[in-house]
Amino acid sequence: MNYDSILYEEQDEIGILTLNMPEKRNALGIHAETEITECLQDAAKRHDTKVIILRANGPVFCAGHDRPEILNQPVSNIRKLFQTSFNLMSAIRNVPQCVIAEVHSIAMAGGCHLVAGCDLITAAREKAQFGMTGLIYSYNCTTPTVAVSRAVGQKKCMEMLMTAGLYSAEESREMGLINKVFDDDQLREKTMELAKDICKSSKYAIYMSKQNFYAQVEMTEQQAYMFAKEMMAQQGVSVNAIEGFSAFIEKRDPVWNDDTF
Repeated sequence: MNYDSILYEEQDEIGILTLNMPEKRNALGIHAETEITECLQDAAKRHDTKVIILRANGPVFCAGHDRPEILNQPVSNIRKLFQTSFNLMSAIRNVPQCVIAEVHSIAMAGGCHLVAGCDLITAAREKAQFGMTGLIYSYNCTTPTVAVSRAVGQKKCMEMLMTAGLYSAEESREMGLINKVFDDDQLREKTMELAKDICKSSKYAIYMSKQNFYAQVEMTEQQAYMFAKEMMAQQGVSVNAIEGFSAFIEKRDPVWNDDTF
C-alpha cells in the first residue's frame, strides 16, 4: 500500500512503520492517523510479522496533534479528529504484533500519547524527551492522560499535566513510562535486537501474551486469577505450547506452527 504520511516496510518478521512528515514535525491529523491505523490493520490482517517498530523521520518524533485541525474548528470537527485518534490507539492495542515505539527525539502531547499506547518503548538517551504539554496552550492533554496514567503513577501523571514539562529518557524510564534507554547512535540497532529477541517465540505466544495482559490489567485481582486460570488451561493444549515444552525437554530448537492459533 502507498501512503502519504508514513513509510512501511517489512524485514523478515519485523515491520517498520515510520512517521514521514518532518516538515510538520510529524504532527498528527486525521489523514496521518487514518493512514497509520490502516497500515496497522493491514499488517494485522496479513500477520506476516511478529513485531512492528514505530519510528519517525526528522528532528522531532512527534509534536502532537496538528494545531490547525483544532484551532477555530467547530466542535464536530475536533470530535472527529479525536475519534480518529481513538481508532488509532485501539488499532495499536488490538493488532497481534508487539508494537515498539522507537523514540529518537521529542514526543510531546499527542506524540507522547502515541508512544505511551505502544506495547514497549525504547528511547535515545540524549535527545528523546516526553511530555504532556497541553497546558502551555491552556488545552488539557486529556487523551494522552489515558495512556500515560496507565503507565505511571497518578501523582507523576498529574505532575506531567500540570507542569507541561518535558522529561528526559532517563526520567521517563524511572517513572515507568518507557522500557529501554540506549545511546542515541545505537537506538535503531538495539531496538532491532529487542524486536528480534521477541521474534524467537511463536506468533501465537506473542499474540496471547499481549491480549491476555491487556484483558486482565483492568480486572480485580480475583477476576484476573479466574481469567488467568482459564487462559493457562487453553494455551496449555495449543500446538505451539506443546511444541515449546517438547523442544525444551528434548533439548532442541522449537519449530513453530505460525499458521495455527
